[in-house]
Amino acid sequence: MLLLRGIGSYQEDYMSSVRAFVRKIVTSPIRWLISVNSVPANIEAELGIDKKKPIMYLLQTESITDLLALQKSTAGLGLPDPTSPIEFLNSEHKRCYFLSRPQSLLSRKVKKTTIEDVFTNMFHLHRENPELDLQVVPVFISWGRAASKKSTGFAQLLADRASPSWLRKLFIVLFLGRDNVVSYSKAVSTKQMGQLHGSNQQISHKLVRVARTHFQRKRQALSGPTLLERSTLYNSLLGSESVKQAMLEDMRQKNISSQEAKKLAIEYIDEIAADYRVGLIRIGERILGRIWNKIYNGIHVGHAYRVRELAQNGHEIIYVPCHRSHMDYLLLTYVIHHEGLVTPHIAAGINLNFWPVGKIFRRCGAFFLRRSFAGNKLYTATFREYLELLFNKGYSVKYYPEGGRSRTGRLLPPKTGMLAMTLQAALKGINRPVSIVPVYIGYEHVMEVKSYQKELKGKTKKKESPTQIFSAIRKLKNYGHGFVNFGEPLQINQFLDKHVENWRETTPDDPDKKPTWLTPAVNTLADTIMTRINRAAALNGTALVALCLLSSKTQIMSRSELTTALKDYLLLLSKVPFSSDFTLPEVEVEELITNTLALNRFEQSEDEYGKMIATKDNNAVLLTYYRNNILHVFALPSLIMAVVFSARKTDKAAVLDMVSKLYPLLKREFFMHYSLEQALEHAEALIVQMTEQGLLMKTGDELTSPSASDDTFHSAWLLSRAMQETWQRYAVVLRVLEKEKTVARSNLEKQSCVIAERLSTLFGMSSPEFYDKNVLGSFVYALRENNLLKNLDSGSLEFSEDSLVLKKAIMELVWPEIAQHLDKI
Repeated sequence: MLLLRGIGSYQEDYMSSVRAFVRKIVTSPIRWLISVNSVPANIEAELGIDKKKPIMYLLQTESITDLLALQKSTAGLGLPDPTSPIEFLNSEHKRCYFLSRPQSLLSRKVKKTTIEDVFTNMFHLHRENPELDLQVVPVFISWGRAASKKSTGFAQLLADRASPSWLRKLFIVLFLGRDNVVSYSKAVSTKQMGQLHGSNQQISHKLVRVARTHFQRKRQALSGPTLLERSTLYNSLLGSESVKQAMLEDMRQKNISSQEAKKLAIEYIDEIAADYRVGLIRIGERILGRIWNKIYNGIHVGHAYRVRELAQNGHEIIYVPCHRSHMDYLLLTYVIHHEGLVTPHIAAGINLNFWPVGKIFRRCGAFFLRRSFAGNKLYTATFREYLELLFNKGYSVKYYPEGGRSRTGRLLPPKTGMLAMTLQAALKGINRPVSIVPVYIGYEHVMEVKSYQKELKGKTKKKESPTQIFSAIRKLKNYGHGFVNFGEPLQINQFLDKHVENWRETTPDDPDKKPTWLTPAVNTLADTIMTRINRAAALNGTALVALCLLSSKTQIMSRSELTTALKDYLLLLSKVPFSSDFTLPEVEVEELITNTLALNRFEQSEDEYGKMIATKDNNAVLLTYYRNNILHVFALPSLIMAVVFSARKTDKAAVLDMVSKLYPLLKREFFMHYSLEQALEHAEALIVQMTEQGLLMKTGDELTSPSASDDTFHSAWLLSRAMQETWQRYAVVLRVLEKEKTVARSNLEKQSCVIAERLSTLFGMSSPEFYDKNVLGSFVYALRENNLLKNLDSGSLEFSEDSLVLKKAIMELVWPEIAQHLDKI
């Protein structure tokens, strides 16, 4: 009898070994076809999964290929192998479970697994062992990811299904195995589930039902809606009331037939609409992946969990990034795709619709808009209806609130046209919540930076062309790091509830008619978005080194001084963060400087006393662009230090008084997120930390700068100079106002530009925006907004007592030689 049992056990082990061997033979070649992208990359920080606690996996479909993809992913993340057993209560159990079995070859019917029974037994164990706590991690595995148009034949064979048959899955893996996303979700605690009310079977049934809904939402977030057929697009837009009304008006005004008006509307649709192709996105991702690996040392992504949560919860997502470079179109789309989300439709300027890139951009999701819609009601109606159609069909959308690329490195005042259309679309009724996601984009090198500086000096902007594209491609190298930080999302209905009283009741019955509150609401929305973009700033090596060198009198520093300054600044910002959304470099300062110098943007030399770092010949002007990306982060620390250095001895009350005078102007110019009260609290916290670090000295109630012999003196001195050009620009405008007493805004800006350019020549200002009309105009607007100027009935501006008080305060911060020169004007 024992012998028979032994033989039986031997046979069972033998068959198990044979099955494992056969499985290995079958799966080995498939492994080579699979490349996984794990989302998120840091599951502990983002999802709170504890690798020390027992982990089980829950997948949608029982599939060998899905299991292989999960194996590859877990190995890369340091998670338990899904094919290994899990031990608890002195026994081994399976680690991986599935909701459904795959479809059969002859039927589309999907069979359920015994998962409910498994969970029922598990909750029974919890009743008997209250200390037991397992983490059930839902994992959604997607192949191909994107939805496609209705298709037949071979394309239909590759169409994604929730539980495809083994034959369909074989073709999917063969052709889409390199486009695989393994998406993890927050773990479900079996201990907490076991404490819910109800029987074990009821709790198990609820858990499975929630899991099915969860996986369906995951599929929608990664794949997006089914793409529109061209005929459906034409019918939807041409059939809308606003487009029909605009066509009738065109017929009356231009004396054309209905067919001609319809033809014109179709031409507008073809000019505007994207022609999204899934295959091109896949090819684009592979090409861009190789390009990024060639030109960038890495792409840093911050707060991507915010967007994934919105997509998971069924939100319509509108990305509104700052605009630094043409590279933004590609980089942000690539990041969104790589983070396991469907790529958005992108609003692009009509200037980019040229051969051959126009067609490529259009097939990657770009839709084109003219710089101005003024006077063309049919074009306006067509574009607005197209945008509303995208929202209603569930496509995510991306557009740039600044309208164009920033030539100075700072945020531009927002253009509100697209935001107004977005609000109007929301008012008409979108069947899911609409959320705007501000995005900060930063680079250690921008390929257009030289042309930006030429344009600021008056050179005409070159029209985009194939020659420019090929020239830019040849120069793609050594770009350092790219940075994409997703800011705090803004849900439109919640925004309106907060800022517009009774907006639902005061919305006109005619959906195309503007409510009276729309324009001020759009302006507030635009400002909120811009402050949230700047709030999510990413500090990088190029910007930080540029900030230090441009603050130095000679634009040259020893490496040891630069290292000390950056350590002091990063410590200050880590202890008193600019915001909860901004990000600091993840490497030590020495490594940060080494990596930055490797980009060959700075001059390096060495003598017997050590290494020195300087701006290259004629390169200081270019570095202002990168400094301006992060200058708003240093605005308040620099102001505090400038007050202390200029006064020699002062107290905290005097420093805070200066902050209260100047912060409202800084807030407007730099889109800073603090209220005045918050700014004063932040300034107090900075003073405390500066004192602890030795950047400020405190004796009794007196604040002084460090002694010249202190290690921190040079850091403090540089910080006091970081905003000097801003104070000088303010002083120029206020001096012109004081001299003229009453002046038209255009004349004020013109005279200020002339004087600022003169100062730039005499004293070697390195930044062209010092005398840029738009930047000066922004300050004049801030003065008016804060009632520091009198607005006369004639439209002119009048110098006032408040203006004089402000001028005196600012002149205390300006270098004496420049203050003297301004007084002589």
